[in-house]
Amino acid sequence: MSLHPKLHAITERIVQRSVASRTAYLAGVDAALRDGPFRSRLSCGNLAHGFAACGPTDKSRLRGGVTPNLGIITAYNDMLSAHQPFEHYPEILRETARALGATAQVAGGVPAMCDGVTQGRGGMELSLFSRDVIAQSTAIGLSHDMFDASVYLGVCDKIVPGLLIGALAFGHLPAIFLPAGPMTPGIPNKQKAEVRERYAAGQATREELLEAEAASYHGAGTCTFYGTANSNQTLLEAMGVQLPGASFVNPDTPLRDALTRQAAVRALEISALGDDFRPLGRLIDERAIVNAVVTLMATGGSTNHTIHWIAVARAAGIVLTWDDMDQLSQLIPLLARVYPNGEADVNRFAAAGGTAFVFRELMEAGLMHADLQTVAEGGMPQYGQEPALRDGKLTYIDGVRESADPDVVRGVANPFESQGGLRLLRGNLGRSLIKLSAVKPEFRTIEAPAVVVDAPQVLNKLHAAGVLPHDFVAVVRYQGPRSNGMPELHSLAPLLGLLQNQGRRVALVTDGRLSGASGKFPAAIHMTPEASRGGPLARVREGDIIRLDGEAGTLELLVDAAEFAAREPAPNTAPAGHDLGRNLFAMSRRLVGPADQGAMSISCGPAADDGSIWNYDAEYELGHDAAAADAPHEAKDA
Repeated sequence: MSLHPKLHAITERIVQRSVASRTAYLAGVDAALRDGPFRSRLSCGNLAHGFAACGPTDKSRLRGGVTPNLGIITAYNDMLSAHQPFEHYPEILRETARALGATAQVAGGVPAMCDGVTQGRGGMELSLFSRDVIAQSTAIGLSHDMFDASVYLGVCDKIVPGLLIGALAFGHLPAIFLPAGPMTPGIPNKQKAEVRERYAAGQATREELLEAEAASYHGAGTCTFYGTANSNQTLLEAMGVQLPGASFVNPDTPLRDALTRQAAVRALEISALGDDFRPLGRLIDERAIVNAVVTLMATGGSTNHTIHWIAVARAAGIVLTWDDMDQLSQLIPLLARVYPNGEADVNRFAAAGGTAFVFRELMEAGLMHADLQTVAEGGMPQYGQEPALRDGKLTYIDGVRESADPDVVRGVANPFESQGGLRLLRGNLGRSLIKLSAVKPEFRTIEAPAVVVDAPQVLNKLHAAGVLPHDFVAVVRYQGPRSNGMPELHSLAPLLGLLQNQGRRVALVTDGRLSGASGKFPAAIHMTPEASRGGPLARVREGDIIRLDGEAGTLELLVDAAEFAAREPAPNTAPAGHDLGRNLFAMSRRLVGPADQGAMSISCGPAADDGSIWNYDAEYELGHDAAAADAPHEAKDA
């Protein structure tokens, strides 16, 4: 089916807006390719250092410079369940490469922290900035210029966006991303959430809560809810930089190992020394970015990607905005109900049809770019197929034509909702986002007094003291990128969920983030401009009436405009943290850009005409006009 005209129009606006920056980016990719295979650039001393520790066969091949060398960037550590399976991937990749007459080397490791471990703790303030550290670490690993293609081992939260940004800085290299797969099902997510809420109400012991958490997070693999980690995987497939159907195959299974081996085979085939050269910088174009956002909306994915994929797009010279995301969400139907948007986990989603079903439905409806070149030889249509083992060999079979579980995944003709999972909220407090797909329709609108705090822990203390109003909007400010690194505030979810269960109307408004696990209450997050940039949130006072209407896309402070303008910003009363390494990120907090421009603390993308590096418009803070999002950007913005 031909592309939907509205999808075509949105894509074309992104293309036109990105002409200068995308052209500059591709010129950089082409410049890096002019000198041919990369090891030939190295001096004898350089090259000898690069293969000194190799065995005789690999050393001989690397000396010759005519066989491809695969660079591995890994986020392995054995504390985190999602990344522990990567321990043995390098050996699988090396063995596969050797069997094909090639070589593979671990080019470098990147940090991988877990928001589940740091949730509600000081370490969470490093989380967002870890994405940029990962991008830089990726660049350091690849800077040796020893490689003809690259593979990336990463799954979670900031790790995949960081790897993508780093990989796009080496866009002349072909690249394939390899997941580890989800852990097998534990106790139902709904049961876990119920225990959390009872604990918040003082009705469950710590031992009972720990038992429920341990039964949920119980083995190797990604957490099974549809948060940022698992959203990462579907978006990678939607952009065609991960093998079709690779996202939700469990660790330590024959099919998982077969996909890992095939990734090595395919990476070598698409290398500069293979016969099907496909550099990453060419694959990730405006259509790929749109496909990722479409998939995010269709599956009710993580709100974190409204920040991360703007940064990823910028790394490829593409100007993506929240307005684009909002327009796509209003076009794309919601096709999946996976926790927290439903009761199913990702294993059940995969069994019901998974990504193959969703992608084929979207492509056949003209709601996804089907003409995109991918790392798979068959292009995007192959992503409508599922991997399988036949006589021990990896093959692809047609995905299901009908959903195997309509409570979990549906077709375009019968969606859960006619619009996607996210909505941009506009009003006199700025711009923010809400994940509507996680909130039942009857809770999507609220008008109530504000309870204003500068640290999430204070809200819990107010509840314990019994002083919270029956209905209220929790305003948790000074949680933005510049304030403290924009930590996730998922630790508030059990309390607010509990109060909503009691028949009270509650909502959250914050310049911080909410976990990819989200919550069932309305939450206006990523408020921009943030309080630390002089945003209106800093002038909200206790008892001010706030009206949030998720369906209409509005968030308004119902205070006289003149009175509000005359108010002085309230000081940040949250205690500054310097432990757990937070002191090392002071410069990151000082340099970081706004959330709706990717919250980047590093330079990203091509150089502008004046020689500066594109990060963000320093004059953005109070002068941003959302209506100008589709106007041509000046050089300083490109």
